[in-house]
Amino acid sequence: MPVAPLGPFTGAILLGVVQGLTEFLPVSSSGHLVLFQQFIDVGNDQILFDLVLHVGTLIPVLWYFRDQVRQVLTDPFTGSGPMLQREGVRLAALVVLASVPTAVIGLGFEDLFEQLFSAPAALAVTFAITGTLLLFTKRFDDGSLTVHNTPWSYAIALGVAQGLAITPGISRSGTTLAVALFLGLNREFAARMSFLMSVPAIAGAVLLKGLKADWTQVDAAPMLLGGVSSMVVGYLALTFLVMIVRNGRLSLFGYYCYGAAVVAAALAFLR
Repeated sequence: MPVAPLGPFTGAILLGVVQGLTEFLPVSSSGHLVLFQQFIDVGNDQILFDLVLHVGTLIPVLWYFRDQVRQVLTDPFTGSGPMLQREGVRLAALVVLASVPTAVIGLGFEDLFEQLFSAPAALAVTFAITGTLLLFTKRFDDGSLTVHNTPWSYAIALGVAQGLAITPGISRSGTTLAVALFLGLNREFAARMSFLMSVPAIAGAVLLKGLKADWTQVDAAPMLLGGVSSMVVGYLALTFLVMIVRNGRLSLFGYYCYGAAVVAAALAFLR
């Protein structure tokens, strides 16, 4: 496997930037990491390094949506009205419900999906699927569903979509945002729901990767650089994407995904 002439520090920063951008922008972080890792060696156990990158992208979600996180934590105790009609409680219930099918799919099929779809030839197909989903979003106007009237079954559908996005090349944020818009959620709530759903999903991935990682292979400096770069770039990417979703321009990323599919197909051909 060819390795780019990059030192571990430069490679770690680059992969952190890639993770930070692609975890939130709807272009598939797993697919991009597979492509970039064809050429870059950061000198760490790869599972452990991926874990640190995921932690780096979990922090921006918690900070950006800190008001909603605070509401989820406090509404059960200080909110008014029936329990399930309190905004924070209902939001938490929707996220928990969505997390069930995500966990079932992730625990049952993650290794299989990664084995089947981690080759560049397969990425050409999965990137194209993501691009098609995103392009279809421009056919849908802003919906009317919010946290107060989104059916519970829609949360399950979003959880299934998020679970299937463990496939490299299928964007988690792109898939959940597209499905949310298809179901009629308004853009603001679609973005909020998509990224808050990612918190238990990313936390679960971190836990699983932590159990599989070889902790004797820790190289602290590159891992720290990768984690910090993914956190900083991730926050900027998250802020940018929420603005894009509010403006109804999510479909623009579909063209990028088609470009990524072409690159993956070219790599498969050259190999």
